[in-house]
Amino acid sequence: MSSRHYGTDLPGLDLRDLTAWLSGAHPDLIAGELRGRLITGGRSNLTYEITDGSVVFVLRRPPLGHVLRTAHDMAREHRVISALGDTGVPVPDTYLLCVDDEIIGAPFYLMEFVAGAPYRTRDELTALGPDRTRAISTGLIDTLAALHSIDPVSVGLGDFGRPDGFLERQVRRWKQQLDASHSRELPAAAELHRLLAAHRTADSAPRIVHGDYRLDNVLIDARDRVAAVIDWEMATLGDPLTDIGLLVLYQRLGALGIPVATDVVTAPGFLGETAILERYSALTGRDLTQIGFYLALASFKLAVIIEGIHYRYLQGQTVGSGFESVGEVVEPLLSVGIAAVKEIGK
Repeated sequence: MSSRHYGTDLPGLDLRDLTAWLSGAHPDLIAGELRGRLITGGRSNLTYEITDGSVVFVLRRPPLGHVLRTAHDMAREHRVISALGDTGVPVPDTYLLCVDDEIIGAPFYLMEFVAGAPYRTRDELTALGPDRTRAISTGLIDTLAALHSIDPVSVGLGDFGRPDGFLERQVRRWKQQLDASHSRELPAAAELHRLLAAHRTADSAPRIVHGDYRLDNVLIDARDRVAAVIDWEMATLGDPLTDIGLLVLYQRLGALGIPVATDVVTAPGFLGETAILERYSALTGRDLTQIGFYLALASFKLAVIIEGIHYRYLQGQTVGSGFESVGEVVEPLLSVGIAAVKEIGK
């Protein structure tokens, strides 16, 4: 722990208040004053690494400012991670959930600190070599297949979402989000929405959906295995092929050089799209002939999210640099989605 820079002044987390509350409510967890550091921030849930000098924990809370509770529900995140603790899907152990806003100013939960690397760039994987990169990307698919093989009822998550009509609600929800961020005409968005509504496939057997499954949302250990799947804030019950559709979309965007997510998929040794789909199908037994629809839906979802960021930039509601060009990605993303519709049923 000496190599990490821990402090006591953290945005969104008063460590003195937290120390005092834990010392009284959960004295078995900590042995002294807490120090820590912010791991990830921004518009997503905030993640902190904290320690009492002997044990390291991870704390998650919603982002600062006004947020939709349904989008940053600590109880849901805590529940799904806790439910998966005794399955073959690696997740951190959870220690407690606090829904009292008075403790740190927002609901939060504490979980185990898992040692591992969230690989985010091609260069990081290239330095490992193609064999290790292949092993990491293979483990990424195997872990997703393991998640999608779990019966939600068997782990107490039978009521975690509304799987009936899931795909129809997804198309409708993202169209509503797009309308709420309207700042310019996007004919391609209207066309992609029309195509999704016209070609909507039947929902496949419902399972636990991560919602944003990709390499930088898992931690990889020193033996190139998945040590933990993290960032469950979009998890629900629904059609699991939406997870594989988004993962393959990131694969295509990386190959096209569209700067939306990380470029890890272009590292030598990373499994290609065909290998990913074949391995996933073999492990789960799921029919992927409609993958074109899921790719198109993933494109629409991602384009809407980015258009929302562009809209907030125009309204002066973003903080930091690099937002001035984010809107340029929307049209290429929509084009990828429209092209994907042609693959439906092939």
